[in-house]
Amino acid sequence: MSSRAEFQTTAPGKVILLGEHAVVYGQPALAVPVTSVSVTVTVTPAPDLVIEAPDLALTLTAQDEANHLDHPLFQMVHRVAQRFGHLLPRQRFRITSTIPFASGLGSGAAVSAALGRAAAQALGQRLSDDELNAMVYDIERIHHGTPSGIDNTVIVYQKPVYFIRGQGAVPFEVGVPFTILIADTGQTALTRESVGDVRHLMESAPDRYQPIVQRIGQVVESARAAIALGQHAQLGALMDENHALLDQLTVSSPQLDRLVTAARQAGALGAKLSGGGRGGNMIALVTPDSSAHIADALRHAGAVRVLSTVVSNTTPQGG
Repeated sequence: MSSRAEFQTTAPGKVILLGEHAVVYGQPALAVPVTSVSVTVTVTPAPDLVIEAPDLALTLTAQDEANHLDHPLFQMVHRVAQRFGHLLPRQRFRITSTIPFASGLGSGAAVSAALGRAAAQALGQRLSDDELNAMVYDIERIHHGTPSGIDNTVIVYQKPVYFIRGQGAVPFEVGVPFTILIADTGQTALTRESVGDVRHLMESAPDRYQPIVQRIGQVVESARAAIALGQHAQLGALMDENHALLDQLTVSSPQLDRLVTAARQAGALGAKLSGGGRGGNMIALVTPDSSAHIADALRHAGAVRVLSTVVSNTTPQGG
């Protein structure tokens, strides 16, 4: 039986804290939810299935099903209905988001997660996090090739995770909550291109680049320990080293370097690029007292957007 009352589900964004690129080669990575931005799915009664995404100027209806069955939004609702042996829910799903699209903050996985939860609730059911995580990963895999699995795991479980490709992800302990700023360069870059270029380096000069990748893995392990102990100064130093190592892998950029330098000069404990690099976002570890000043410095240095999020072991409410 479908739930007919209006309701909402949500899912946060995500950001990689340390370990990007090296994670492709079996090294660990740390990623955390970004709770200051989110996807919201609002479900209201309707005579038939309607999926709206106003930010994308997109409306899909049950009548579109035959032509758009492979669309990721349809795919998610179908998979949930099949899981519970139901027909498609006859409701309107309106998707809105404050997560910037194509920014490395996990907007696609967040949409799938929030929509999956909404579809289950519309059918009077509930998906476990494990079930939802598997579904969101399948949608990511079908439409984005071979994703690492970081986005879906962080976003579905809404907890910081330690991740090794092929081994899944486990939550890691945050001894003392800490604040990070996420600054957007305003430049888009294709992750698959930077990943491909790093692969070329690894294949053409393994003696030079394999030690860099291995050192990134060591930095991640040290950072995990520092976070568990609440050693924020040590974490900041490790973020700085991770950025320098990523620069050696050719995935930084003048814009990213400028923002990293601005954050450090303004008092950040550490700063680095986050994600695929060559554009996109950088992150800075800040204290509550220094956050506003450093955010202003980042904007002055050219950041088009600065977000703030607190990293802790507490699962955010909602959704």
